Amino acid sequence: MSAIEETKPEIGVKSVAAAAARPNLSVVTRALNLLSSVRFGVTLLMIAVAFSMIGMLVIQKNVEGFDKAFADMTPASRLLWGSLGFFDIYHAWYFKLLLLTLSLNIVLASIDRFPGAWKYVAKPKLDANEKWLRLQEHHADLGLVGDSRESVVERIKAACKSVGMRARVTEKGGRSVVFAESGAWNRLGAYAVHVALLTIFSGGFLTGMLGHSGEMTLRPGMSSSQITEPEFNVTDDGLQLGKASVGLPFDVTCTDIQQKLIRQDGGIDSSNTIDWLTMIRIRDERGTHDALVHLNSPYDYRGYRFFQASFIGVGRARQITLRLTREADGFQTDVTIPRDGAVNLSDGTQIKFVDFESDFTMAGGQIASASGEYNNPAAILAVRGADGAQSRAYAFAQELPPNAPVGRAVAGYKFRLAGFEKVAEAHTLAIQRDPGATVFYVGSAMLVAALVAVFFFSHRRVWAIVEERGAGKFAVLVGGNANRNSIAFGDKFKRLVAALTGETPAPTETSEVHT
Repeated sequence: MSAIEETKPEIGVKSVAAAAARPNLSVVTRALNLLSSVRFGVTLLMIAVAFSMIGMLVIQKNVEGFDKAFADMTPASRLLWGSLGFFDIYHAWYFKLLLLTLSLNIVLASIDRFPGAWKYVAKPKLDANEKWLRLQEHHADLGLVGDSRESVVERIKAACKSVGMRARVTEKGGRSVVFAESGAWNRLGAYAVHVALLTIFSGGFLTGMLGHSGEMTLRPGMSSSQITEPEFNVTDDGLQLGKASVGLPFDVTCTDIQQKLIRQDGGIDSSNTIDWLTMIRIRDERGTHDALVHLNSPYDYRGYRFFQASFIGVGRARQITLRLTREADGFQTDVTIPRDGAVNLSDGTQIKFVDFESDFTMAGGQIASASGEYNNPAAILAVRGADGAQSRAYAFAQELPPNAPVGRAVAGYKFRLAGFEKVAEAHTLAIQRDPGATVFYVGSAMLVAALVAVFFFSHRRVWAIVEERGAGKFAVLVGGNANRNSIAFGDKFKRLVAALTGETPAPTETSEVHT
């Protein structure tokens, strides 16, 4: 009883002393400890992966077809996803904050742990004692014969070299310690992964802060220096989808559009189209640049990338072929005129291609198209006769009644639409500015290389203690370890032992070798 009573005060004293010795960490220190925690970093990385999965499952506003998908959603879904920023999650403030915090965690964790890893490279463990070596997973006791301790040491160095390890010798207390290693740089592999991740995040930050993604609809002859981006407006009726304009540092003029069809007698729908081609001319302070944008060949200029996105499926004609019949003698000839082009006949008559209607109709003197299909194609022409008189003429693909007012002769000619090249009314280009794309790709390549270096290689170390036992006999204790892939290291260790003993190494069945 007295012993117990005497013990209580000691425990109390120790507890008080331990409490007094425990540092009272400040809020800043605790925050830094949290930010440099590997567990905290892994948690942030898992959250980032979850947000990325949301970005793949919820259609993003810069993806083709977003307008239709948004219209098909229920009002509740629109309001919920829009309020949470899920329609543009990669540009959401919380996603940027997450990446920033994760980047800070990686930097602080690297700073905290790098000195320990660097010691493996800068100050390798050259010495070892027998007790420690026998505790290694791979070790062997050997008895070797040699002329001198130096000759045995050289033999060990040669054996280490044969298995790809560089050896160094330390003399201490009348014995020699041979240290050999390979792949010391693998200790720094985790920091190469960190650098790669930071590079990827930097690319994400650049795109999030400076990137743009919008659309530009172009007709031949049309110019624009702005793109439109989807935006969300919160109104009394809920979340509404709108458009916002973003200026470009250059002007884009459409010089021509073309559509390559599978069947020339078919429509211009996407199922009958091989490719859409948009010829553009870019003007800025650097000069004028002509470019072609088609389906599988985007165009890059000043950090902006031009893609084919969609088209306005109203039938037009890129060029027309007219069959002209001279009213005086019935002479016929065919002429081909490009869009907005003109042709001069030998008698001085000029014919200009003004417009085209795929399904011609006229109501109240107004020309229109009843549909976007090629049901009643007709070309509208401006004709200047040899006498200088200006007139309008129409060329139809089908035969017209003799008394049709639009089929009368103009400037001594009757006109028939013999053929035409089908094309859509306009093309819509997706224009993206992604300043972080190159940085992201570089970081991704670095990450793959770093992961390969980390997981497919290892830091392998071997120590051999050489002690003389008299009459040319030497006791050699060999041991080693690897920071990963112990099985592969075990095979190499057996080859090293076999090189020293001159025996053929047996397949690895156990982690220990005794000779």
